[in-house]
Amino acid sequence: MSVLNGRKIILGITGSIAAYKGVLIARELVKRGAEIRVAMTVAASHFIAPLTFASISRFPVALNMYPPAGAEPAHGSWHIDWALWGDAMVIAPASAATIAKLATGLSDNALTVIATAMRGKLFVAPAMDTDMYQYPALTRNLATLRSFGMQVIPPGHGDLASGLVGMGRLAEPEDIIAAIEAHFARSHSLRSRRVLITAGPTYEPIDPVRYIANHSSGKMGYALAEEARDRGAQVTLISGPTALPDPSGIRTTRVTTADEMAAAVDLCSDDADIIIAAAAVADFSPVMTADRKLKRREMSDDEMKILLRPTRDILRSLGERRRREQILVGFALETASLLDSARAKLREKNCDIIVANAANEPGVGFAADTNRITLVTAGDARELPLMSKRECAAEIFDAVEQMLDGSRRNNHVGQAEGTGR
Repeated sequence: MSVLNGRKIILGITGSIAAYKGVLIARELVKRGAEIRVAMTVAASHFIAPLTFASISRFPVALNMYPPAGAEPAHGSWHIDWALWGDAMVIAPASAATIAKLATGLSDNALTVIATAMRGKLFVAPAMDTDMYQYPALTRNLATLRSFGMQVIPPGHGDLASGLVGMGRLAEPEDIIAAIEAHFARSHSLRSRRVLITAGPTYEPIDPVRYIANHSSGKMGYALAEEARDRGAQVTLISGPTALPDPSGIRTTRVTTADEMAAAVDLCSDDADIIIAAAAVADFSPVMTADRKLKRREMSDDEMKILLRPTRDILRSLGERRRREQILVGFALETASLLDSARAKLREKNCDIIVANAANEPGVGFAADTNRITLVTAGDARELPLMSKRECAAEIFDAVEQMLDGSRRNNHVGQAEGTGR
């Protein structure tokens, strides 16, 4: 039996030549036991008739913002009824216009007014020509949707309606269905678990206007926080300075320095079941911070010396005082000897997993949207291909959950042996 059996799914169709693939998605959802309703934009109706979806779903299609006279709900608002009915909504294809509306909260048609009222999971599958897909505003809007907790199902590379070949082709229906199934399969996998995640850089002040820092954007840590939230966990995110908005449904604490991050971690770590230290904490901080801007003319012509002190090793301190049942994950960003350094860090910091990645590969590491990671444990090192940071986050939590399952099995065996059963 499919995990979608009995699930209530709202399918959104927007104005794109790929709208015909919505029929394949609708049919497959029904085949797998889901109840579906379909909302369309007026633009979508130019590509495919609403009657097609009404026939498949056996429910009237939401096309107009205002229902015709006599069709109003007996109480409340129709779009709220729909939003509360649905366990999830998938917009496939999602046009650039609809993505922009969702990113800005503009609810001016039947589809967007449902989407902005949804309590369940919302999936967005973009479909457009490659130049539109690469437009900076579209990239920004998709990042905003991710920060809202929506899951973006990335498009594929291939032939486009324009005759060009490139990114922007709607993900294949089976891939969209797989993403929905994966969500429901893991949506409760971390329920009742408390997860603590650190993210971003720290800034170590030299004077009121200068500081020591690194290039961390916080994207990996934020992706981990969103993944944990979507698996049902209670998530606390401790973030250094980033340009990223606070992710919805996550308790976020903003800090600036390594000392502030260490203090915030101390307050939350004892209660956490899973701790993932993804922050790029500065290793050194100035011994003295000037209370005024240092003037260049007051410095030596040859050199300026700043005395540094080591900051507290947050990961090491977590490893030293962790509870036996806690899962502790650290990161290792290296320019050489990646696996040797990761294995050494695993032992020295008393971690369960080290996520190792190289700093000198194109398309990975700081500020990039993609990463290539290796999951290092006491008995294994599993190298993963280049993927989005959200996909990396899913792989990391899959590994964490395997450890949790193993721990539960071991505890059960130990209890059975102790009672003579």
